[in-house]
Amino acid sequence: MRKLCSIMAGSAILAISAFTAPLAHAAEATQTPFGTLADGTEVTKITLTGRNGVSVSILTLGATLHEFMVPDRDGNVEDILVSYEDLSDYAEAPNYWGATIGRYANRIAGGTFTLDGKTYQLTQNDGENSLHGGGNAWDVRNWKVESVTSGDTASVRLSLMSPDGENGYPGAVNAAVTYFLDDAGSLRIQFDAATNKPTIINMTNHALFNMAGEGAEEGAMGNVLTVPASHYTPVNENLIPTGELRPVEGSVFDFRAGKPMHDGLRDGTNQQIVYGRGFDHNFALDKGVTAQPEMAARLADPVSGRVLEVLTTEPGLQVYTGNFLDGTYIGKNSHVYRMGDGIALEPQKFPDAPNQPEFASTRVDPGKPYRHVMIYRVSVDR
Repeated sequence: MRKLCSIMAGSAILAISAFTAPLAHAAEATQTPFGTLADGTEVTKITLTGRNGVSVSILTLGATLHEFMVPDRDGNVEDILVSYEDLSDYAEAPNYWGATIGRYANRIAGGTFTLDGKTYQLTQNDGENSLHGGGNAWDVRNWKVESVTSGDTASVRLSLMSPDGENGYPGAVNAAVTYFLDDAGSLRIQFDAATNKPTIINMTNHALFNMAGEGAEEGAMGNVLTVPASHYTPVNENLIPTGELRPVEGSVFDFRAGKPMHDGLRDGTNQQIVYGRGFDHNFALDKGVTAQPEMAARLADPVSGRVLEVLTTEPGLQVYTGNFLDGTYIGKNSHVYRMGDGIALEPQKFPDAPNQPEFASTRVDPGKPYRHVMIYRVSVDR
């Protein structure tokens, strides 16, 4: 039986049909081996399964969201994530897909920032910029399993120690990410970090979604995106924000009423689209920083009816349309990934914030730990 519920105000949405398993069976968490890295490190896969047909798999390598299985309106279950099939692919050609990003999500101009009068030089792995924490960052580290729990929610907590000076960042940082899956189709992700000296931290998940299902022939560009943001941060030719908060009104960046991803994606008259090779921009969410996760995006596939809502406590959302997928990456089910096959919706603080004081601060001090909570909530729209 399908169970009616209201997910968004004013929207008539059907919750994903629940399995007829006895109600005593709560969400489950299981662990299985996923393979061994070249240095002998064992990687584990943790699968969280709810009663409503939704399940997710997380790898200890990169604390990576590897699978996200979601039924459509007819009960057909598909994986909605762009990602690799095998451990060897993750190890040999890392692409951030589904990974936990740290210490700093997105770009820092010139790979440098100044904190308390001292300038720090970071690893430069995106031209002159530092991207997603620099090379060999948290996305390719093997995280430690701290706990795996079944019950009202299924969860896994993973931890990582980042030494002082790693990739140029100050402070020894103890980081953790916890995934919680409930029976309503909500995957809550909580990022925590504590430092022994002042530093900067900006964590997120880098999943690429296709609500039509991974590998769908038409790609993800028919997915309809809604973003409650009246402004975005335009970038220069190096994809660094200029510091301006530009209104989306009247531009291809206006997703407030919802529109297909292909609308404006190839608009060569828009210099921002040319710089990004498509959408690769931070949206300044109207809600700003919030104590509890609030709406950042809604992504829906009109054909299958699958809906994803993204909620966050952070003020920004990076929208990236897989512009660097060039047909050379082979993912799940031997699918060749091309531009537009997946959409990243990355809640975070703004790119290059340490160098732009008008943006929300990413500073973290001893005794004042960092926390970011985000939610991926799936449902089915009639």
